[in-house]
Amino acid sequence: MSGLGELDRPESPTGSARDRTASGGRPESAVDSAGRGERESAVDSAGPGQSESAVDSAEPGQLESAFNSTGPGKSEAATGRAASTARRGAVDPVKTLMHRHRELCERAVDPLEIAAGLEAHGVTDRTAARFRHRDVFSLAEEMYARVSRDADTPLPAPPAAPRVRADWVLLTLLPGALCAAAIAAVHLTHGRSRLFAAAAGALAVALALHAALRRGPLSRTDTDRPGPRPGAVSGRTTPWTVWLVAYSLLGNGLLDNALAGGPDTLPTGTADDPWPLTAAPVLALALACAPAAWTAHLLTARARRKIAASRGLEDFATAVRPLLFGVFALFLGALAALLALSGAALGEPAAYTQVLTLGALLFLARLLTTHGFTYAPAVVLTAAATVEAAALATVFASRLSGVGFLATPVETLATTWGVGSVPALTCGAAALALLVHMTRKLARASAHAPPEPAR
Repeated sequence: MSGLGELDRPESPTGSARDRTASGGRPESAVDSAGRGERESAVDSAGPGQSESAVDSAEPGQLESAFNSTGPGKSEAATGRAASTARRGAVDPVKTLMHRHRELCERAVDPLEIAAGLEAHGVTDRTAARFRHRDVFSLAEEMYARVSRDADTPLPAPPAAPRVRADWVLLTLLPGALCAAAIAAVHLTHGRSRLFAAAAGALAVALALHAALRRGPLSRTDTDRPGPRPGAVSGRTTPWTVWLVAYSLLGNGLLDNALAGGPDTLPTGTADDPWPLTAAPVLALALACAPAAWTAHLLTARARRKIAASRGLEDFATAVRPLLFGVFALFLGALAALLALSGAALGEPAAYTQVLTLGALLFLARLLTTHGFTYAPAVVLTAAATVEAAALATVFASRLSGVGFLATPVETLATTWGVGSVPALTCGAAALALLVHMTRKLARASAHAPPEPAR
């Protein structure tokens, strides 16, 4: 024991000799600072491209090798210093994760915002277990507690609820107003003038809808609301959306004529035409842009409140799922009311099943797109449009010799439930798929968190 006491005295020549032996000719302070600096630089060098599993890989095996490398010929004090240095210099996975998401930690106002950001970057509860935490929220709480802030620097204010602005309110009302004007112009004109009125009206409605989708709650670029993360890939859904809406206008009449052996003429735009146009669904869908924007705004505002009130990711998911279904039901109720009014004004039967399934499909696709989930809407809309096109194609192809069986499925549906059953079943199945997808994706806190600032 007296020998160990002498080791603690720097002026002891015996201690100096042993220190030189343990450190390979360098003083103890140099060994300790070098080991600590190398390990800390190794921690900080773990960039965003490395996985969390790599961070967690520096574990007891490396420490054991550090302990065993001292050898029996070295003193106990040198062995203790080596073990202490190894423990201090061991990789801190949480510190590395904080370094990787430094901006997220610095701007967070509560642990749930960090948890939402980690979730958006693919960190799951299983990943959190490698950081010695039971779930992502527990890991976020430690990161929030460890983030360094100056005492005089106030915490950033929590994200405010999105405001209702006059510009996007007017833009969401514009497609319905222009569509009503176009339909009135078509009914009041004849011949070539009717064709020009229909073309001009369709162009005006398309431009108004494009403007409405670029601002407000249905926009993907509005900086005053949660939205897709920078660099999110946009799905190409416009051609398929146009096809689905055009089918609701012309498809049933064309399919009915095709099953009867026609059509022999082009549509004239009158109700008694052999190929009639059904304008009530299109008018109802155009008018539904306003309730779609209002319900999306409601979802955004309520989801932000639930983020502030929740104490974990599971808590938020449980609270937000009823909100998702409530918003979806609210939109369908508004669309049904608009469809009833449109049918009564135009003197057309209100095809509730067909229009409600199509409206649900388009609303869910847009709602997912505004929150950055673009792949599933693009795939589902493409599949729905392809099925409707294939139904028409098989009827015309069955007129060829030897392939008359191709039209059997469509003829069976049309005979049993009417020609409107084809788009109703197609859009209903597609909307159900997106509804299930929405309950999974939009129940995440990361889907409603404010976008990260651009670097």
